[in-house]
Amino acid sequence: MANPAKLAKLSAESEQQEAIERIDEVQNDIDRLNEQCSDEILKVEQKYNKQRQPHFQKRSELIAKIPNFWVTAFVNHPQVSALLNEDDEEALQSLTKVEVQEFEDIKSGYKINLHFDENPFFENKVIFKEFHMTETGEPSSKSTPINWKAGKDLTKPKSKGEKKRSHGEQQESFFAWFSDHGDAAADEIGEVIKDDIWPNPLQYYLASEVDEEGGEEGEGEGDEELEGEEEDEGDEDDA
Repeated sequence: MANPAKLAKLSAESEQQEAIERIDEVQNDIDRLNEQCSDEILKVEQKYNKQRQPHFQKRSELIAKIPNFWVTAFVNHPQVSALLNEDDEEALQSLTKVEVQEFEDIKSGYKINLHFDENPFFENKVIFKEFHMTETGEPSSKSTPINWKAGKDLTKPKSKGEKKRSHGEQQESFFAWFSDHGDAAADEIGEVIKDDIWPNPLQYYLASEVDEEGGEEGEGEGDEELEGEEEDEGDEDDA
């Protein structure tokens, strides 16, 4: 006769195995829905990405009327400004247009185009960096070779004399980013430009003005408080 305890144990194990198999079936249903959801979201993103293009074009035309718009937006962005040295800022004075082009299926990558006027540093009118997926599904990037003018390559270390004149440690140039293809999956500058600056560059162009207004208001409040304190002290002295 079978041991009741052993039979109970076998029954419990059988129930657990059946539950695991059913969980697996339900999980497969959830995964299929997630895939369908991703496909639907992609279609919506593609639809609205196309609809945004005329507005991006109109915005670029209006931005072109404002001198130094893009360099101001870059300098006012906390993450980008940390990567800019004085020479970078001077070179970016000639930046006239920024474009972010997402590929048609969106998921496979995007391209950042920087348009420049004539400047003392390089010959290029357009410098781009592109992020895409390889045939094996690995993130990769490529970019425009920058045609530097003689003695103006900002990505090369400065001479000892130039270092002394700059009074400090030499900071790597922002333009070195274009030739950095070490880890395309973790390219923070590309992500910042695409997901933060490009959607609304005006907020960064105006950031310094907002900060100045906030500072002036703070100073005014401080003056009022100081005057109030002085009046209180005067009243106490009279008493």
